[in-house]
Amino acid sequence: MMHRDRTSPTTASLSRRTLVGGAAFAALAVAGPARGTAEAASHDEVPWEPVPVPQQLPVTEYQVPVSGGGSLWCWDTGGDGETVVLLHPGSGSGESWPYQQPVLAGAGFRVVGYSRRGAYGSVAGTKAEADTASGDLDTLADHLGLDRFHLSGSAAGGPVAIDYALSHGDRLHSLTVSGSIMGIRDAEYEELTSALQPDPFGDLPVDFKELGPSYRGGDRNGVTAWLVINSRARTSDAFAQSLAHDITWAALETLALPVQLITGDADLYSPPSVMRLNAEHLRNVETHVVREAGHNPHWEQPAAWNRLLIAFLRRHRGRKP
Repeated sequence: MMHRDRTSPTTASLSRRTLVGGAAFAALAVAGPARGTAEAASHDEVPWEPVPVPQQLPVTEYQVPVSGGGSLWCWDTGGDGETVVLLHPGSGSGESWPYQQPVLAGAGFRVVGYSRRGAYGSVAGTKAEADTASGDLDTLADHLGLDRFHLSGSAAGGPVAIDYALSHGDRLHSLTVSGSIMGIRDAEYEELTSALQPDPFGDLPVDFKELGPSYRGGDRNGVTAWLVINSRARTSDAFAQSLAHDITWAALETLALPVQLITGDADLYSPPSVMRLNAEHLRNVETHVVREAGHNPHWEQPAAWNRLLIAFLRRHRGRKP
């Protein structure tokens, strides 16, 4: 097992932005939760301003071997608190969490992020011999000695997180899915989501599709930093991995663990109405809409998103099946 201690490389890639520490970092870490278990606005009626990236904490990095000659680049803050594993969007990688790494650790959690096969720092290996994406996550959890943990998946990380919950729900305290169409295969749902993305949607610039207009207009430096991570997110050996389950509304109805759904009010993939539709098929769910955010609310509105996640994790700390 290869590992080394260092500060996350994401800090360097975001050096053009102002870093904060001390009181500002503490304020982000302990900000109060949004109230209620139904849809909730995420922050007070105050003008939005860009949030500087917190100073990153030292992490231990690993290359975790997976089947077919692949390996997953992983970083780990360590610590004695319950673990939260972060699953990145398809437009990003394990580098996508600079706003979360120190804030979640400062709130008392052990924080783990990693790149899936073919994303920054990871090796895809041979497709024919590769495990499912959720199977890889289970291998990583075993490698890190994680008994039970919280799981949070964003965008394309959402289907992987749901697939893992369907396969290994006994290992999870809670599940958060953010800004994601969730991989649902029901024909009615696929028709709906296709209608939300008509041609030439796929040919539009990635920042237009994934970042809300308020953020793109209000934080040009943040957009540039996001694009830097996006530009190196996919490696030349990347390929699409299968899931262990067909994710359907009926499958969602079998999940008993606490689930939190978050989306941005300007998400072009999973707007609030679609999030609510999916929530109807979950037993134990709460939903939240983050204002002035698109498909990446964890990046666009990190103070609000972190507040929602930390409050949810604390409510379900120590939960057992």
